[in-house]
Amino acid sequence: MNPDWQAYLQSQHALIENGRVAHFSDAAAELSTTQSATVVTDLSHFDLIQFAGEDAQSFLQGQLTCDVSKVGSPAAAVATYGGYCNPKGRMLASFLLWRDNSGGYLMQLPSALRAGIQKRLAMYVLRAKVTLAADPGDSLVRIGVAGSHAGALVQSILGEISPLPLGVSQGERGSVISLSEERFELIIAHEHAAAVWQGLRKGARPVGAACWDWLDIKAGIPVILPETQEQFVPQMVNLDVIGGVSFEKGCYPGQEIVARTQYLGKIKRRMYLAGIKVQPGRAAMPIRAGDELFSADMGDQSSGTVVNAAPSPGGGYDVLAVIQISSAEASQIRWTSPDGPALEIMPLPYAVDP
Repeated sequence: MNPDWQAYLQSQHALIENGRVAHFSDAAAELSTTQSATVVTDLSHFDLIQFAGEDAQSFLQGQLTCDVSKVGSPAAAVATYGGYCNPKGRMLASFLLWRDNSGGYLMQLPSALRAGIQKRLAMYVLRAKVTLAADPGDSLVRIGVAGSHAGALVQSILGEISPLPLGVSQGERGSVISLSEERFELIIAHEHAAAVWQGLRKGARPVGAACWDWLDIKAGIPVILPETQEQFVPQMVNLDVIGGVSFEKGCYPGQEIVARTQYLGKIKRRMYLAGIKVQPGRAAMPIRAGDELFSADMGDQSSGTVVNAAPSPGGGYDVLAVIQISSAEASQIRWTSPDGPALEIMPLPYAVDP
C-alpha cells in the first residue's frame, strides 16, 4: 500500500491490518450497510502486475487460461477474469486483466501472490519483447464501490461508465471497470485518489476489505489464495462459467489437462455458494480458505474445500466452496469434520452445468 495513501485512509479512521483495511470503526455495521446501501472500500490488498511491450499480448496469450485478444483496445476495452496454471492444470492464481492507458496490460491479484506469480511469469519471457513490473511506486489506487446507487455516484465523479459487462471506461483521473450493474472498481492515479474518495463518501459509506470479500463471494467470483494454490483446475472454481477460460485459443501451461477435463466430462467437483452458521462453542474459530469439508457419503475422507470465506451480514459466514458434486446432491456438507456445522447451499448468480 502506498504510504501516503495509507496515511490518508488512517486520517479517515481506517484501521489497517496486514495491508488490508479491517474497518472504519464498526465492522458489523459496515457489513450490514454493504447488504442494503451503497459502500466504498479500498482495494489495496490486491496488487498489480504491469505488462508492456509489443509482444505483451502474445506472451500473455501463451500463459493464461483466458483469451487475451478479447480484452480489446484501450479505447473499447473490457476486462476479463482468468487463471494461471501449473503444467498439471492446477491454478496458481486467479486474476482480473485489462488494458491500461499506455496500451499494455494490468493483472490484478491478491498481494500475497503477486511477487511469486510475477517471478514465475518472468521466467518464460525469454526473447519476447515484453516487460513485467509491479505497479511502480504504488501509483494506482484501487477503490471499490457497490450498491444500488453506485453507478450514478461513480458517473457523477468520473463521467460516463461502460455499459458492457466488465467494460472499462477511461477518464482523466483514472479508469472504471463495470464489474456488474451495481459494482465498480476505480483505478485512480494517486494524486487524484483523495479527492475521488471524498466525492464518493458523499453518497457511500466507507467499509472494510471483508465487505468486498463478501460481495465477491455473493457474485460467485473465486479468488485463489496461498492456502488454495495448486488445488483446483479452473472448471472446479467455475472460472469457465465467468468467462475466464478459452477452449478455442492455443496452448498455455496446463491447457491439455484443462481441455481434457472439459471435453471428456470428467469434472467431479464444482464451486458452490453456501452459508455456515457457526455453533456457539466454535464462535472463536473463523472459517478460512483451505478448510476441509466433509459429508456422510465420503466418511472421513474430505468431500470439499473452502475457496473463500467472509463474515455474513446475517451471522456466521458465507463461503465459496469446491465440493464433490455427488456429495452436494446426496448429503449434508459439513465444515472441518463429519459432525461439524452444516453448509446451507444457496443459488449462485449464474447457471453452472454439472
